[in-house]
Amino acid sequence: MENQLINYLDAVNAFSSYKNEPSWMQKKRQYALKKADGLKLRRIERVRYDHWPLFNIDETNLTERTESANIPSFTKNSEGPILVQQDDKVIFESLSQELAAKGVIFTDIFTAMQKYPDLVNKFYMTMSVRTDEDKVTAAHAAFMNGGLFLYVPKNVVIEQPIEAIFYHNAELSDHFFKHVLIVAEENSEISYLERFITKGNSDKKVSGNIIVEVIANSEAKIKFSGIDQLGKNLTCYIKRRGYLFENASIDWAVGVMNEGDVIADFDSVLEGKGSHAEVKAVAISAGSQNQVVDTRVTNQATHSIGHILQHGVIRDRAGLTFNGIGHILQGAKGSDAQQESRVLMLSNKARGDANPILLIDENEVTAGHAASVGRVDPEEMYYLMSRGLPREEAERLVIRGFLSSVLTEIPVKEVEKELLSVIERKLDA
Repeated sequence: MENQLINYLDAVNAFSSYKNEPSWMQKKRQYALKKADGLKLRRIERVRYDHWPLFNIDETNLTERTESANIPSFTKNSEGPILVQQDDKVIFESLSQELAAKGVIFTDIFTAMQKYPDLVNKFYMTMSVRTDEDKVTAAHAAFMNGGLFLYVPKNVVIEQPIEAIFYHNAELSDHFFKHVLIVAEENSEISYLERFITKGNSDKKVSGNIIVEVIANSEAKIKFSGIDQLGKNLTCYIKRRGYLFENASIDWAVGVMNEGDVIADFDSVLEGKGSHAEVKAVAISAGSQNQVVDTRVTNQATHSIGHILQHGVIRDRAGLTFNGIGHILQGAKGSDAQQESRVLMLSNKARGDANPILLIDENEVTAGHAASVGRVDPEEMYYLMSRGLPREEAERLVIRGFLSSVLTEIPVKEVEKELLSVIERKLDA
């Protein structure tokens, strides 16, 4: 029988005190624990994940704090702001005096709670993601053990990309529950890149629960890029959600390149008139892993636009499911919801699914979808091999071509190049 999460109350209180959290945060953790056991998992089409080990918490990691081992060295290569963490420790943090003078905040989540409590309390799991939405969000609120806060004031434009790197140490048994809170005020502009990376190898089964909240106020423009490279021993639920006000835009570009079982849950809530979300995702599943990419755009306001483009490749015995959900609510006249999901299978033992869903509750809108699951075209392979290419190299060229239609749409070219490099490593594994 699964352990009741409420039994961790004393340990959670001890962790909150250790981190010197404000009283409102400790109360939020307590409330989440009391709710969690009675909440259900969010329903994800075409997958059963109730048996996944998403709630394996080692109590000693909450009450007996030890220094992280094998902390990687880090050398800053970029000129822009950057924050690097391993587990709950900050390895490197950089924000220019010029941006700080403009009111930009970019720091780890625990420091933000202490220095900017009113701002964090206003936005942390109150608007985009709610504490008691489901069991995953409640568990996250209770056991969160790392993350960051990025705040961009009104009319501030940051030209250089803002970067965040979260290292997971596979040798430790700590749960990996990270929270990223991004708030872009009116008429601000940012480009943000985050990476979740496992270092080391281990057979220890660890639970991951990542929530990223992106709040785009009126006229804000956000380019959000993420590259997920979590290890085989980490079973993880990753929820990224954007909440967009009038004429705001978020351009998402995410590479789902993990080795373990992962649910990547991407939501964009188009709350304001004229808001616009573009979601581009690429995924590769290999070995015996199962990855699910569940992408939803909800048009709540008039003349809002939500587009989904996702392509994935499956090798070996792995599974990959793409759910694309476009939902136009009543009253959202003039809205547009489009989606394309395609899966390429490289093995007859692979399991793939592309599942388009359109929910239309209003007239005078546009909507459409395309979905496919298939194998490598033998004629393409024959043509390439007849030109002297070995089968492995020919197959790799086909994969690159298949994914390129998404990669070339990524707005930040540096991210496109990095993602291509990650794809090459994933295919070599």
